[in-house]
Amino acid sequence: MSRTGEKRPTTAMVLAAGLGTRMRPLTNDRPKALVEVAGRALIDHVLDRLVHAGVTRAVVNVHAFADQLEAHVRRRTDLEIVISDERDGLLETGGGLRKARPLLGSAPILVANIDTLWTDDSLIPRLIDAWDPARMDDLLLVVPMEKALGFDGPGDFYLGPDGRLDHRGQRPAAPLVYMGVHMLDAARIDAWPETPHSAFGHWMEFAQAGRLHGIVADGLWMHVGDPAAVADAEARLAAPA
Repeated sequence: MSRTGEKRPTTAMVLAAGLGTRMRPLTNDRPKALVEVAGRALIDHVLDRLVHAGVTRAVVNVHAFADQLEAHVRRRTDLEIVISDERDGLLETGGGLRKARPLLGSAPILVANIDTLWTDDSLIPRLIDAWDPARMDDLLLVVPMEKALGFDGPGDFYLGPDGRLDHRGQRPAAPLVYMGVHMLDAARIDAWPETPHSAFGHWMEFAQAGRLHGIVADGLWMHVGDPAAVADAEARLAAPA
């Protein structure tokens, strides 16, 4: 049974406010979240996964083509959609979470990017089951570099035997890359600044305190960040298992 008990997350924050500049020309007339992969919008792929994991309420932040995205997600009937409005200015990942904080409740929350696809159906339930608030402030999904499609960076993390994550720092490479989904103690957001900033700095604070942990994916992860990655992801999803 999950250590979350009655605190098992039913609310998620979906980060969908980005400009999607690397995805142009596909984002010339729509937000990145509505770019389709295999006939389905990126945000719907993510929301489908969250619903499968028991999420009943998703807070979605909007900025680029905000009216279009808001109309799209409100057509879903399988979960409650709440909009966090960033039309006045992008707040990045940390600022976006801080602005949405009053909408997120007190239980642990799932946080997901919209440019992430994967083949392991059990991944988010595994993340939830591994959550232990006595030891963790944040729990990240990570994947070995060799199982990452559409990602060309040097990697992000090392994983210790106790599940703690250590960032690459000044080292030239790391074996694991962040997959774009994590589980967070919502109360930790209260102290974050209400200005545009990345959540990365908070992760480093958690890591220094020994409270940033990770779960390693078994399957393939697809980072869908540009038009070429869309084609690659579609080809992989169409391939025999």
